[in-house]
Amino acid sequence: MTAETDQAYMKRALALARKGAGRVSPNPMVGAVIVRNGRIISEGYHRAFGGRHAEINAIESAAEDLRGAEFYVTLEPCSHYGKTPPCVDRLIEIAPSRVVIGTADPNPLVSGRGIKALKRHGIATKVGVLEEDCRRLNETFFTYMERGTPFITVKYAQTLDGRIAASTGDSRWISSLKSRRFAHRLRSLHDAVLVGSGTALADDPELTVRLVRGRNPVRVVIDSRLRVPLDAHLFNNIKQARTLAVTSTRSDPSKRERLQERGVDILTVPEETPGLLDLREIFAELGRLGLSSVLVEGGAGIITSCLLAGCVDRLVVITAPRILGSGIDAVGDLGLTAVEQSLNLRFDKVSRSDGDLIIDARIKG
Repeated sequence: MTAETDQAYMKRALALARKGAGRVSPNPMVGAVIVRNGRIISEGYHRAFGGRHAEINAIESAAEDLRGAEFYVTLEPCSHYGKTPPCVDRLIEIAPSRVVIGTADPNPLVSGRGIKALKRHGIATKVGVLEEDCRRLNETFFTYMERGTPFITVKYAQTLDGRIAASTGDSRWISSLKSRRFAHRLRSLHDAVLVGSGTALADDPELTVRLVRGRNPVRVVIDSRLRVPLDAHLFNNIKQARTLAVTSTRSDPSKRERLQERGVDILTVPEETPGLLDLREIFAELGRLGLSSVLVEGGAGIITSCLLAGCVDRLVVITAPRILGSGIDAVGDLGLTAVEQSLNLRFDKVSRSDGDLIIDARIKG
């Protein structure tokens, strides 16, 4: 096969993998294509967490003998027992003529073992076809595996002059309905959605996925003194989504107990200063709970704190064609005194949503 042909089949595998978005986390999205004599004879992708992996779905969907075929898979086949048996063992049984892999798996339980097993059994193995695209597809998974903490996305809607609310606190609705649907889709693609107590008190949000189809993320509210009332939406529809209140040991023990009786999970973390919790420790704890990605949905206090703590990997900013003048800034004081000290971003994607502009950016460095 030529390099161009290998890339073409890998692109197809990537397209298949994307179908698992919002359904497989904390597992990665993976696609597989099986080829014989220049034609695709079967395909598969990882459909849901706990279900069969992409390679197995492709194998089970095949209508002909697979011995001697070529396998294209976006991520190294797993070599350990998890919720399913090792995929690499099944591949070895089939004895393909060649396996082409997009990128190695960063999971220390796999991390090259699958590739070595294939080669050890005499199966020609090529690694690194469209590697950057394969890694980018699962940037959340790679970050979580390599760092041990969740991939953090900060999302907010603002006016053209950078306001997320009027001076009165009114923010409904800065962005268009189409943009709000986009925001709900973004929620469904993350393991958790997080707000501070200020937003919970001002907006009384549900933080569920309602405007599109998709799973509800775990809801996290940072509330050092447990000021959010027991009748808040977050605490009264527990059956819709798991809810976690992050607080300090100085919060009211009786309120912690009442929240737990309602089904709310309580996480206590240290305070950096009185009333301010250690964000790095919060995200580390969320990682230990198996949450690989967190969507931070403002307001300004938590956005600023996350940026100051250096916890943010991605920014999604919805800018509406409005000007408010005085109002609440999206980002507060970062303690920077010169332009050269500013946070540098890389704009990965800029798109239109009705009249709004959506900027999807990564923080550089």
